[in-house]
Amino acid sequence: MTRSALVLFAAAPLLLLALAACSPLKALNALSPGDGATLTADLDYGEGPRRKLDVYRPRDANAAPVVVFFYGGNWVGGNRGDYAFVGRALASRGIVTVIADYRLYPEVRYPEFLKDVAQAVAWARREAVHYGGDPKRLYVMGHSAGAYNAAMIALDGRWLAEQGMSPADLRGWIGLAGPYDFLPIENPTTRPVFHFPDTPPESQPIRHVGAGAPPALLIAARSDKLVNPQRNTGGLADALRARQVPVREVYYDKVSHTTLVGSIAAPLRWLAPTLDEVASFVTAQEGRREQVAVAHCCQGSARAPDR
Repeated sequence: MTRSALVLFAAAPLLLLALAACSPLKALNALSPGDGATLTADLDYGEGPRRKLDVYRPRDANAAPVVVFFYGGNWVGGNRGDYAFVGRALASRGIVTVIADYRLYPEVRYPEFLKDVAQAVAWARREAVHYGGDPKRLYVMGHSAGAYNAAMIALDGRWLAEQGMSPADLRGWIGLAGPYDFLPIENPTTRPVFHFPDTPPESQPIRHVGAGAPPALLIAARSDKLVNPQRNTGGLADALRARQVPVREVYYDKVSHTTLVGSIAAPLRWLAPTLDEVASFVTAQEGRREQVAVAHCCQGSARAPDR
C-alpha cells in the first residue's frame, strides 16, 4: 500500500464522523486529489452573491460531457466550495463539471431557487464550449435538496422554458438521495421553504413525470434516515418506468444520506462505487444516443435497467 493510500485509509474514520455530523467538508477536499483538473472559480451566471459557479475542466477536455451539480443543505445552507471533491472526481473521468450556488431560504422560497438552478444550467449550455465541454452533452446532477433541484429541472419544463430551453436539451440527469415525493412535509426546517401548510402539490417532482423525460440515474442509501429511499427513489423510478423513461435505480448498504455524496471523494470510495456508477451512466447515455439515432426510434423504446 502506498503512503498516500495509507493516509487516506487512516483518515477515513474521521472523515465519516465529520460527514455524519454535517460539518464542513474541508478535510475531505484536502484529501481529494486534483487529478489534473483546472478550476475556474467565481463565475457569475446571474446577479448577486449566490448566483456564482465554479467550473472543473478535465485535462485536454475537448467536446466533453458536461454535468451541472447542485449540492444539498435543505435549501437553507451550502456552498459550492465545499464540493470541490465532486468537481475534481467527475473531471478525473473526463467530465466538465459545473458546481453552482443558488439562493436559499430565508432570502427566497419555492420556486425562486429553481429559477436560479435553471439559469445556471442555461449558462453551462451557453458557455461549456469555452471550457472544453459539448453543450449537446449536458446533464444535471444533485445530492439531497440538490437532487430535488435536478429532478425539477429535468421533469418540470417550466424552469428551463424561462431560459429558452427544455428538458429535451438534457442528455440525462442524476439524483443522489433525493426527496421527490415528500408531502405532507414533516421536517420543520423544510416547511417554510415550501409555504407550509399551503405547499403547492406541483412542487413535487413525481407530479411531473412524463414520457419525454430524459434518462435518469437514481442512487440512494438503503438505510437513509432523512429521505425515505423506498418512497422517493423507488417511487420516482417506478413512475418513470411506467412512462417508459429509461432509469437506473441503485441502492448502497454502507453509506448514509450524507456519506453517499462523500463516497464520490477518493478517501471514501471504499464505501460505495458512486463515482463509477455516475461515470458509467454518462458513458451509457452517449452510446445509447448514437444507437437511437441510427435506429430512428424514440428514447422510450429502450429497455429499462433492472432494479
